[in-house]
Amino acid sequence: MSTTLDSMLVRTPTVCGGRIRIDGTRITVHRIATLYKQGHTAEDIVQAYPHLALGHVYAALAYYHANREQIEIELAADAKLYDDMSAPGGSQ
Repeated sequence: MSTTLDSMLVRTPTVCGGRIRIDGTRITVHRIATLYKQGHTAEDIVQAYPHLALGHVYAALAYYHANREQIEIELAADAKLYDDMSAPGGSQ
């Protein structure tokens, strides 16, 4: 039985803030992209998350590369929100 790449990733409005994620998990493409940008290989990511298959990680990376501009904008917004909340006097 073969698996299509588009069946590996899902988006559900009420899960993970509606971000696209690996089906059956709460691991988002954003998380995979962040690990990848930190220098982790697909194999490293599977070792850290043994419930994932290598194909899941590669599907997430393919989605990231195909949508890099949008995901980078979202990651930058997340980083700014974190910095703002972490600053003295930031929202708690």
